[in-house]
Amino acid sequence: MKRVVVSGLGVVSPLGCDMAMVWQRLQAGASGIGPITKFDATDYASKIAGEVSDFDPSVAVEPKAQRRMDEFSLFAMVAAKEAMADSGLDIAAEDPTRMGVIVSSGIGGLQTLEVQHKSLMERGPGRCSPFMIPQMIINMAGGLIAIEYNCQGPNFAVVTACASASHGIGESLRLIQRGEADVIISGGTEASVCALGVGGFCAMRALSTRNDDPQRASRPFDVGRDGFVIADGAAILVLEEYEHAKARGADIYCELAGFGMSCDAFHITAPSEDGDGAARAIKSAMKDAGVNPEQVSYINAHGTSTQLNDIMETKAIKGALGEASKSVMVSSTKSMTGHMLGAAGGFEAAAVSLALRDQVVPPTINHDTPDPQCDLDYVPNTARQTEVNVCLSNSLGFGGHNACLAFKKI
Repeated sequence: MKRVVVSGLGVVSPLGCDMAMVWQRLQAGASGIGPITKFDATDYASKIAGEVSDFDPSVAVEPKAQRRMDEFSLFAMVAAKEAMADSGLDIAAEDPTRMGVIVSSGIGGLQTLEVQHKSLMERGPGRCSPFMIPQMIINMAGGLIAIEYNCQGPNFAVVTACASASHGIGESLRLIQRGEADVIISGGTEASVCALGVGGFCAMRALSTRNDDPQRASRPFDVGRDGFVIADGAAILVLEEYEHAKARGADIYCELAGFGMSCDAFHITAPSEDGDGAARAIKSAMKDAGVNPEQVSYINAHGTSTQLNDIMETKAIKGALGEASKSVMVSSTKSMTGHMLGAAGGFEAAAVSLALRDQVVPPTINHDTPDPQCDLDYVPNTARQTEVNVCLSNSLGFGGHNACLAFKKI
């Protein structure tokens, strides 16, 4: 099996749209959560979100083309542009049939659906935009990226709710390992901070209502957590076959060494309380990467700041790592970004890649009063400069979908 490495990173997030700056803010424990400004949230139970800051789509998409894209595709295009520039790939020198794109999303063009349904109801079917369907469909983000960079190899999208990006990155690993591509642009994107999206999650009572203190609302593994904070963004990784990257002198962040997945087969939204499904995904990723629990330095947890997830995930880590769970570092970057849904796994894979490169573990902020049922080392409130050799990244989605990615220092 061929080895796979990370050679480029790009991001659009509540912490900014420049990977170097975002990484600095993650290490500093900064929060990107604030009051919702994209629509009037007065009547909503949750009035806070991780909205994307400093976003300029014109850096990647000309104004005329922007009008034909949903925001989730614009996010992906901007993140992909940064990732490709970061990778240093010379597109003209590559075989386009050996380059692929797997960019995923949990929901896709929800803002387009919201706007177009309003137009249909108020103005009739003749006023539906001819661009409505291509704006909405989840695979379009990857299609647009492929057009931009002439990627003629494997191209599809994975939809597994909040595990979407991690599943897509895992499938990218498999394709490169099997020799079906040399380079795959992979990650996730989401733009669901809109009236319809927030309304739906509010109806589920899934969101934090700590509206008077937004920056402290996302508090994974803390006893005072009361729900997740919805967020927008995109994160793209350039994944490359190791020898291919080495031959062109690429700057390599780390190795993507393993992928595990499973299903709870339990409930449409609630995780299995014993954590068995997530534990099986973690074990599979470690086995695939050829590492044992004692070798794992750091886990970037799914860590949503919900009552059920954080207890279950703690159990899953203990179940998968056994005694080694007592010494592993675990943190949730969602404490700073909020939950980027289908883009979360991509963002967290980027954070893990940087942790391995710089030997720094980002913190779990707002971890003030530990939940007695969450008793691992969650790197509370302050980043930790330490030896980091093997990292895992967990993503768990509605429907019981579990994915775990394993990364190694190169």
